[in-house]
Amino acid sequence: MQAIGAPASDAERVRESVPLWFHTFALAPGIYTPGIARDHGYRLPLLGAGRFAGRSVLDIGAFDGFYGFLAEARGARRVVAIDNEQYVDWVHARFGVTLAGGVGFRAIARLIPSRVEYHRMDALDVPELGERFDVALCFGILHRVTDPIALLQVLADVLTPGGEIVLETYGSQLPADAPAIEVHEPGDVYARDDFVYWGFPPESLQRLGRIVGLDEVEVVDQPEVDGHPRILAVLRAAG
Repeated sequence: MQAIGAPASDAERVRESVPLWFHTFALAPGIYTPGIARDHGYRLPLLGAGRFAGRSVLDIGAFDGFYGFLAEARGARRVVAIDNEQYVDWVHARFGVTLAGGVGFRAIARLIPSRVEYHRMDALDVPELGERFDVALCFGILHRVTDPIALLQVLADVLTPGGEIVLETYGSQLPADAPAIEVHEPGDVYARDDFVYWGFPPESLQRLGRIVGLDEVEVVDQPEVDGHPRILAVLRAAG
């Protein structure tokens, strides 16, 4: 999606400096980070340059920072990426790899170089940044927080007028018009992963949006990825 085009020697050094990559970056021709999350493709409809050009962007749960760096490359005037780095425990539990928080992000930021600003911060503490954003990216996070309403409310509160939450989360096998949210047992979605709590049908996201004051909720797609339902939506603030 965004070729970095680094010299081959630098690309190889960066690739080997991180013991586990979550995101896949095209570092140089034929040299890629071996990201375990190879699911960027179905998010493409949400990531066009028109969404980012001239706008301020908040990337929630950034991990290696792929989406923050992409927003910057596609014209965002400011990008802030945050992660509480709890994924360090998740990586160790699921893959047996010891990983330092933020190591992938910093490696890519030095290679580009990038002006994306990174904070080790919990998503619920975003108001401490003291600023508002035109776009909040929330990919793969809502189903992993114990209080999805609280997360959406925090993001809604830091949007500019007309701003939007671009959301991707775990979907549901429930009927599309069901107001319910599926509740998962630890480990029943992904092996050795105890932190997938919820599955959302479209109507549940519509209602959650209204609860936090975002009446316009557009469900963009509901793909199935490796047998798992996903849902992509855009929640917009009033202009």
